[in-house]
Amino acid sequence: MQTNPNNPYDEVFGNLSRIVEEIVRNMPEAENARIIGYTIVTRHASGEPGCFPGGADSGDDDIPYEVVETDTQIFITAAIPPEAEHAPFADIQRNEVRICVDNRTTKVMLEKPIDIIHSTYRVHRGVMDITLRKIPDYR
Repeated sequence: MQTNPNNPYDEVFGNLSRIVEEIVRNMPEAENARIIGYTIVTRHASGEPGCFPGGADSGDDDIPYEVVETDTQIFITAAIPPEAEHAPFADIQRNEVRICVDNRTTKVMLEKPIDIIHSTYRVHRGVMDITLRKIPDYR
């Protein structure tokens, strides 16, 4: 797992990941169970986060993804097809994100603009995690 030198919790999350994998491996009938991916949100945001599935149902070529939104951030988790030939990437724009895998592109429209510079993505073990920072709404 690639770590971020600015995130002191990366080692903890790596250990937590190994613990969860061990728990799943030791569950009854676990021979076919596996962990595809997950997102850990470490900062408390006001209000309850909303979770919205997307992709796959809207078109045959769409990459399945899920969106979790808080007051300050948007988290997108996408399942990368195992047959992908090239490295997948996220094209993060101010009002949309494009998840690109080989010749397939899935567009995620954003309701409000995001801070591109402080938004990131990561691909690990068949899962793309995209973290978008919302631009504060000053009124």
